[in-house]
Amino acid sequence: METKQSQCFMTKYQRKEYFVYILTNSNNTVLYTGVTNNILRRTNEHKQENNYYQSFTKKYNVNKLVFYESYNDVRDAIAREKQIKGGSRKNKINLINLNNPEWKDLHNELNPV
Repeated sequence: METKQSQCFMTKYQRKEYFVYILTNSNNTVLYTGVTNNILRRTNEHKQENNYYQSFTKKYNVNKLVFYESYNDVRDAIAREKQIKGGSRKNKINLINLNNPEWKDLHNELNPV
């Protein structure tokens, strides 16, 4: 039997959202796939000039969000991230072209100024 406390917990838990995303650089030549529970925060971190010292995304100036999907279960998001990472570059490009043919920075749509 569920209590009100467990119902509140489940409602709060069910609202969790996880994102699989692909970033690229300004020339669309480098692709980076990641997973996060806060897409705005994470893309902001990638966009900051002084992000993680000598990280892959800093080294190759990867900071343009060109693809993302959301999931309610972190296990599904991680499985999808692994699937995308394990796929070919061609498959990643096709995925981006299907969802964002202009390769515009989707971060701006998520966070309008």
